Amino acid sequence: MRSDDTGLLAREPGETSYLTEGTTLRSWLLSTDHKRIAILYAISITGFFFIGGAAATMIRLELFTPQGDFTTADEYNRLFTLHGVIMVWFFLVPSIPATLGNFLLPLMVGAKDVAFPRLNLMSWYLYIIAGIFTLAALLLGGVDTGWTFYTPLSTLYSNSYVLLAAFGIFVVGFSSIATGINFIATVHLLRTKGMTWMRLPLFAWAMYATSLVMVLATPVLAMAMLLICAERLLGLPIFDPRAGGDPVLFQHIFWFYSHPAVYIMILPAMGVVSEIIACEARRRVFGYQFMVYAMLVIAVIGFLVWGHHMFVAGQSPFASMIFSFLSFVIAVPSAIKVFNWTGTLYRGSIRFSAPMLYALGFVGLFTLGGLTGLFLASIPVDVHLSDTYFVVAHFHYIMVGGAVSAFFGGLHFWWPKITGRMYSESFARFAAITLFFGFNFTFFPQFILGYLGMPRRYHEYPPEFQVWNVMSSTGAVVLAIGYLMPLGYFAYSLLNGKRASDNPWEATGLEWTTSSPPPKHNFLEPPVVLTEPYAYHDWDEAPGGADETRQDEPA
Repeated sequence: MRSDDTGLLAREPGETSYLTEGTTLRSWLLSTDHKRIAILYAISITGFFFIGGAAATMIRLELFTPQGDFTTADEYNRLFTLHGVIMVWFFLVPSIPATLGNFLLPLMVGAKDVAFPRLNLMSWYLYIIAGIFTLAALLLGGVDTGWTFYTPLSTLYSNSYVLLAAFGIFVVGFSSIATGINFIATVHLLRTKGMTWMRLPLFAWAMYATSLVMVLATPVLAMAMLLICAERLLGLPIFDPRAGGDPVLFQHIFWFYSHPAVYIMILPAMGVVSEIIACEARRRVFGYQFMVYAMLVIAVIGFLVWGHHMFVAGQSPFASMIFSFLSFVIAVPSAIKVFNWTGTLYRGSIRFSAPMLYALGFVGLFTLGGLTGLFLASIPVDVHLSDTYFVVAHFHYIMVGGAVSAFFGGLHFWWPKITGRMYSESFARFAAITLFFGFNFTFFPQFILGYLGMPRRYHEYPPEFQVWNVMSSTGAVVLAIGYLMPLGYFAYSLLNGKRASDNPWEATGLEWTTSSPPPKHNFLEPPVVLTEPYAYHDWDEAPGGADETRQDEPA
């Protein structure tokens, strides 16, 4: 490798990137290169995102007027089930780990690939197979149980294609488990010389914590789906109260996975945002070790709070009190991260680039979503707000406003490294601002709807709620524009974008020391790590002239 006079990377004759190392369809579909597998995942989840988004569009069209004049009640049930199943298990859960995580984790730890490349490829095929089963269920007539598959509706009364959808979710769980095993082994076994645990980038720590949750929690979801199939096919009295079963047992099993799954979606986003804020503020991460421990604590306590989804399901008041207390406890490490991001920004030389705007949007939306989560952790408030649009708004502020904003921020931040091309910064900034305002315009009115008592999952509603629903549906149009714009300028950048240098953001991290796009085996020579992470300035002087004491030394 050599640099030309413009500072852009110029390849020696015969050198290739991972993009040009075989250009046939077979070379992509059978590749064990983690970077190509990340691209396959990115293409796949984009397709599922548009399917889930189309369902959301029809939901908002239906709710534009109080009368059910677009769909029937049964069709509406199938619409929001389609939206939830596709968005949760085929977009949100794999979005950052399977794409950015797959591409970046080996680069960040200085490895040639993940620990088990063939298992990595198998995880993508499992994802595609699961998607085929789930889409078959939805195309044949859909599922009317909601994305949570609550019993006894899903086992005794539903006449929709529950078995196909449940089997698809069962299979996609194995894809998550394979990815988690790969990431854990990669971090433990393939770190390059000098990459100690406390030199790992926070994104790598986020992937590690997420992988622990994937491996430990996802088998529980798989068993829940199998039990539904067993009761529907074999008539086993697992959840049927008439035969001695317990329908609430399913809720315990489902939420024991599904609340940790929230952190499968949000922990990677926290890692992305930590990387972007440190780079664009030109600051060392404030309280790096606290950030690491906060992520690990979130991963652990996330297994202990599932019962706050069941305050109105008939569990004992004593159990509800414990789950309420633990739900407040888990807010502490989340608040630590917000505080540390704020501390990192303090007196930084901040650049308001497109990735930074997405990251700042994440911090705001995640904070609001977290604060409204405290409302739902309070038992008497939750009893009033349960199954209303307040819950819908809270969930979307965390999962969509938070996780998707971070995903888009990460795509913009590492796009030059992934593709070797730059995009239009002005269009990207406009898209980030549009997404932020469109999201708030869509979902903030739903907090008010929920407070006023409008229940979710109804396609008709009293006329006094129409003004808020019209605001929400109008905001969804703005939000859709914010989502669609990156497709345009990313596609243009692939065809006509300016060549990217090795490190266009002047960031730290091993992924920025290799070429853009990287070669097949990531590095021409194994890198050696000699410094601590995020060395954007000396310890004795921060940007703006502010003195700063090293965090692991006494003042």
